[in-house]
Amino acid sequence: MNPNAFLQIHHVSKTFPGVKALQDIDLEVQRGEIHALIGENGAGKSTLIKILSGVYQPDPGAEIVIEGKKCNQLTPLVALKKGIVVIYQDFSLFPNESVAENIAITTDIEKGTKFLSWKKIRSSAKSALERLGVELDLDAPLGSLSVAKQQLVAIARALTFDAKLLIMDEPTSALSKSEVEQLFAIMRNLRDSGISILFVSHKLDELMAISDRFTVLRDGKYLGTFNGDELDNDILISLMVGRKIEYTIYPKRDCRGAGKVLELKDFNKSGNFKDVSFHLYKGEILGITGLVGAGRTEVLKAIYGINPQDSGQLYLEGNKITVRSAEDAVRHGIAYMPENRLSEGLVLRKTMAENISVTVVDKLATRSGLVDRNRQSELVTKWIQELNIKPPYPDMLASKLSGGNQQRVVLAKWLASNPKVLLVDEPTNGIDVGAKTEIHKLLRDLAESGISIILVSSELPEILAIADRILVMRRGRIVGEFNGENATQEEIMNKAILGGKQPVKA
Repeated sequence: MNPNAFLQIHHVSKTFPGVKALQDIDLEVQRGEIHALIGENGAGKSTLIKILSGVYQPDPGAEIVIEGKKCNQLTPLVALKKGIVVIYQDFSLFPNESVAENIAITTDIEKGTKFLSWKKIRSSAKSALERLGVELDLDAPLGSLSVAKQQLVAIARALTFDAKLLIMDEPTSALSKSEVEQLFAIMRNLRDSGISILFVSHKLDELMAISDRFTVLRDGKYLGTFNGDELDNDILISLMVGRKIEYTIYPKRDCRGAGKVLELKDFNKSGNFKDVSFHLYKGEILGITGLVGAGRTEVLKAIYGINPQDSGQLYLEGNKITVRSAEDAVRHGIAYMPENRLSEGLVLRKTMAENISVTVVDKLATRSGLVDRNRQSELVTKWIQELNIKPPYPDMLASKLSGGNQQRVVLAKWLASNPKVLLVDEPTNGIDVGAKTEIHKLLRDLAESGISIILVSSELPEILAIADRILVMRRGRIVGEFNGENATQEEIMNKAILGGKQPVKA
């Protein structure tokens, strides 16, 4: 064993129903280093973080060694006591509480302190901030601070837990250039004081600037660990995307002759996206891709009225429309399949039949206002058969279905409303490869039947397989457009990560 290693893991795998999220992962983080963990969306980074923080337990056969001692079971409390602290993108702080309370009160609670000493809390918070070399008003409500300052609070809180390994998940996603420079200065100081940092980010230029070593994951597998001087942007991009495409590649169609169905002009949403303009043709699948935080989902939610744009115009079949709610969208024939089908797309405690018919329940009502069960049964049976939902039991609870069949139920729900435009966000997230292929075929069949589809996906092979055109977003803006035939993973990743500033070798 390496005596300089704080953390060593070997043969770590994690299996979920139908999905092998991690397969035989090795990782070594040395004391006092900044170690980058990189990979595409879906590579397994988040799953690995949850294992290291004790949220998930790995499959049998894994070995986790912390400071030279094997750890048989890593729970969240054990992880904290061993000095492993995660700072997530949302910081997991309390906006209505003061800076001092956010930094120090949780450590007293975690230690089981019966009586809180506000003097001790303030002293502990002040000491943590001094270690970072920053000054903040201890009494200020956290919600009144900028994102950058809230992040400093999150780091200071980690220090009160006596952090030895700080895991930072996309820490620069909402920071300006000067704020990033301040954060990096703090990270270097922490490293030089002996604290290890596992840095998770998609921004390769920032990773190259701050990281000592890099571990690359791809499709849940370990690709290798490299020193910073062995790598450049081109090599990293090649490592991240260089996998075998397992999807059926559908022929690309030029749908311009079919006419525009949807058009966005100068869409803006503060903090989310800016100057977004594009059009969607009848029967077309328009893919939108980019990295986490690029603004893809936010654009879909604006179109659907969940989180409307601050400014900009929306046109449907040449007519300007106003969509300020989901009800407005449905009335205009716009449907939305959200990324999180469990919390946003389905009512898990309701039956398959109830979920499928929810968008058209008013059309199924009799004069007395009751649902016509015969018409409902005909509708539900039709979509169960057309989408091959299994098992084909209308009265089965949605919670009992597999991920792929849950996604089919969400799709059936919206197809029952006969939409003109279908907005689809990460349609195969958490679905096994076989079900992914079937979902792809369903989307292509729908497009060929005349429904216009906007597909948001982080999986480049998926986008390349089924989209007719592809838009690339970076930091809230559209930075590239590709016809399906001339796009490659490397070119798209180049646009998504670097904004197309540097060429990427094939």
